[in-house]
Amino acid sequence: MKTTLTLMLLVLCITGCSNKAVYNNFQINKRNECLKLPPTEYDRCMEGMDRSYEEYEKAREEVVDQ
Repeated sequence: MKTTLTLMLLVLCITGCSNKAVYNNFQINKRNECLKLPPTEYDRCMEGMDRSYEEYEKAREEVVDQ
């Protein structure tokens, strides 16, 4: 178990997976999920999808600092 966890962390470090890249991938996945919904639910699903990583990070920092 410990070896597996260490290996996974090493792979993440080597690939240089940044927080911004992870955020962008989550956004892409969410958009793809929204596309599968009926038109009546699509707009609600897409709310907030235009927020940039910088805006997200600023809002997250404000919550963390409270």
